[in-house]
Amino acid sequence: MSKNINPDWLPFLNPEFEKPYFKSLWRFVEVEYNTTVCYPPKSDIFNAFNSCAFDDLKVVILGQDPYHGPGQANGLCFSVADGIMHPPSLKNIFKEIQSDLGTDYPVSGNLERWAKQGVLLLNPTLTVREHEAGSHQKQGWETFTDRVISQISAEKENVVFLLWGGFAKKKSKLIDTQKHYVLTSGHPSPLSANRGYWFGNKHFSETNSLLVQNKFSEIAW
Repeated sequence: MSKNINPDWLPFLNPEFEKPYFKSLWRFVEVEYNTTVCYPPKSDIFNAFNSCAFDDLKVVILGQDPYHGPGQANGLCFSVADGIMHPPSLKNIFKEIQSDLGTDYPVSGNLERWAKQGVLLLNPTLTVREHEAGSHQKQGWETFTDRVISQISAEKENVVFLLWGGFAKKKSKLIDTQKHYVLTSGHPSPLSANRGYWFGNKHFSETNSLLVQNKFSEIAW
């Protein structure tokens, strides 16, 4: 299970792996992956933790479920594998970056380049059944990822949390806002963005300003 997790996460995650709720969750995941098509690929379930080392972490972006279409999910929230068409939410994220920072629209939707710079791209539910959004919710993943958020809050300082949409905003209760920064807006999905709740939030320039203020390097979004 831990082979695709950066080792510096293991002191925080190994205790969770031993708890009854997680053992029950993993039994469920094993059965699902053995009997039906699920995403992301099993080797990428913990990709968020493999791609962003705990020591390097300085920004957290929360999603919800992995993408549930073929070839899309790669274990990083909002991210898709190279060569895959950009889903609507990711398109709106890139459009906001274009507007906010004056950069070109990216060719690749693979956000591993962000993760390598210290951005944890975390889906609160790490797996999903094909074409069934929410199908792996309430099995234990939320308990696990809530614990991750709480541990980051406790162990780190001056992390920028980007909480987009109602689901992500509820996680603010897990974050010590005396130590960290929490930026909120509507979700980048078309439904929210087209109602004016996403575009113009300037979260990417604001995040970089906060990082520089705390003597961290900017993210090359």
